[in-house]
Amino acid sequence: MTAVRVPAILVSGIAEEPMAAATIALQWDLPAAVVVRHEVDPEREVLTRTVSDITGLLEEVEIDVDHACVSCAIRNDVVPTLQRLAATGRWGAIIAHLPITADPIQVCRAVALAGDGVPQLRISAAVVALDAQTLAEDLLGQDRLLDRDLPVRADDDAGVAETASAMVEYADVVLAIGGLDAAGRDLLGTLARPGVRIADGAGELDSAALLDGLHRFADSEEWVAVVRRDALPQPRDRAAWVLDFRSDRPFHPLRLQQTIEVLGSGHRRSRGCFWLPSRPAQVCQWDGAGGMLSIGPCNHWDEHGPLTRIVVVGVDGGRELLAEAFRSCLLTDLELAERGPYWEVLEDGFEPWLGPVRQLAIEEAS
Repeated sequence: MTAVRVPAILVSGIAEEPMAAATIALQWDLPAAVVVRHEVDPEREVLTRTVSDITGLLEEVEIDVDHACVSCAIRNDVVPTLQRLAATGRWGAIIAHLPITADPIQVCRAVALAGDGVPQLRISAAVVALDAQTLAEDLLGQDRLLDRDLPVRADDDAGVAETASAMVEYADVVLAIGGLDAAGRDLLGTLARPGVRIADGAGELDSAALLDGLHRFADSEEWVAVVRRDALPQPRDRAAWVLDFRSDRPFHPLRLQQTIEVLGSGHRRSRGCFWLPSRPAQVCQWDGAGGMLSIGPCNHWDEHGPLTRIVVVGVDGGRELLAEAFRSCLLTDLELAERGPYWEVLEDGFEPWLGPVRQLAIEEAS
């Protein structure tokens, strides 16, 4: 007989009030659920875990942790606690109020990786709760997490926009508290996976649907993948625009360095992959939001070969100028004819972000 897995609803966000509103609404609608809340205090290096249900407070534990950070909290206590609570068989559901700024993708991947190792637990939905009044700035603005005094380590240089946008892109339900306007709904609808429900009040959360299992791990992973080869949904007339820049050509390393400030600037969200002729086997990841851009290595290309594809979502002008800037970085016909798409070089200028070219060549040859 197949064991019944207890559904867990994950609540994430970048501000306490919207997250609390979502958690309270779910707890009210699901009296047979247990609520587990994790809070990180990086200054004290303490992780606080609180567990409660309809009968009241069941646990309140402070855990001393070195290098207090959200990722450590998820790995060391969030996922193990979800597993432990599910294994008791005492509750019909779990509502997991994640630490502020915690990306639910880490929890979902840990549970999926464990597979049959956690036969009592399943992730049924990932809900991201945001403030409708600050939505555009939260998703596309230039603030860092530290600028908002959020509970992150002093050396955490992550941006609010890259954090919040990633949550929306992985979410099964997006909740915007405080009056969602048409422009905000358009922006969320452009970032979120097709079919994801967008609610503009905690009362619109459908608890029954969340328990049934809105979360489809494979679908979520496909939408946030670094390398995407399928066509995107057809764009509609929206306040937010989409640039799907795609080419089978690599970027010229020098021109990309010279243009990268323009490509990564503005109130935009951009993500995807690219390749360089100096490292043709390496997937280069592009991940930017609100004028902050991260570039890094991401495995090797699959059997379909290299691809340059960066998807940009914006609300200000400049879509065509941005597309032209991307095109200017591609190898030209003349460069391809004279030198080809694969270069043998000792350095290409991207070593600080992608690692040494020489080491990469050694790994490919071995």
